[in-house]
Amino acid sequence: MAQENDAVSAAENIGNSADTATNVDSAANADPSAVTAGITDALNGTDVSTLTQQQPDALMSQFAEFMHVGGPVVWILTGFSVIALAIVLIKLWQFMSTRPESAKHLKSVIRDWQKGDAAEAMVRLNPKRPVDELVLISIRGLTQHKMDLATLKEELDRVATLRLNQLRAYLRPLEVIATLSPLLGLLGTVLGMIVAFQQMEAAGNQVDPSVLSGGIWQALLTTAVGLAVAIPVVTVHNWMERKVERVAALMNDTVTQIFTIERAQPVSADNKTMRHAA
Repeated sequence: MAQENDAVSAAENIGNSADTATNVDSAANADPSAVTAGITDALNGTDVSTLTQQQPDALMSQFAEFMHVGGPVVWILTGFSVIALAIVLIKLWQFMSTRPESAKHLKSVIRDWQKGDAAEAMVRLNPKRPVDELVLISIRGLTQHKMDLATLKEELDRVATLRLNQLRAYLRPLEVIATLSPLLGLLGTVLGMIVAFQQMEAAGNQVDPSVLSGGIWQALLTTAVGLAVAIPVVTVHNWMERKVERVAALMNDTVTQIFTIERAQPVSADNKTMRHAA
């Protein structure tokens, strides 16, 4: 009987070994990517699409909590950031459409003006650009209208001031936002610290350190938001201010050359036609 039992046990072990070998062979022959995907799904137990749908909801809930913790100061700073973004987009569109610093063609204009070919110089100018408009007024005043120099210079000052003010439009609100944002953040921090210490005083001897630490980070949150709004606004404001200064310098330099450059004998229409024909 003992020998029969040993024989049965040996047969069962051989059968188990064969099943194990079969499973190993099946796993080895299976697609590795399918095995990896199956293991990942088994471990996660969650559909990827479900996680993708949950991410926006989690971000919105986190943002709502962030705004609730920050209080009214963070709401004001958020409004400042939206206004600043709108102003920056408007100014970028203005600079891209007018291209006020474009000066490559002005060398050709000065060259034609020096040769006495005022008509060719005016053809190269685009009145939509501030510098080109001033140069065009200068050339027309000196050649076509024969304006008095004092009157012409007053007209140029008027147009230059108007165009520069248009380029500086909305830059003052950016400056105000850049100045007020860190101050509002500091105000929110001070108010938050006051609330935190009031809670400590109300707790008496049973002070919970978590109450103080929680109040402090909530207070410092407003300062962080204020700096996050102010730093990019200051950078963009300074860049735009410098851009307007360069445009003003280009206006002054180009118009001065129109008045002071030594011109050749003006080219008449007949001479110009004969020159092109030749």
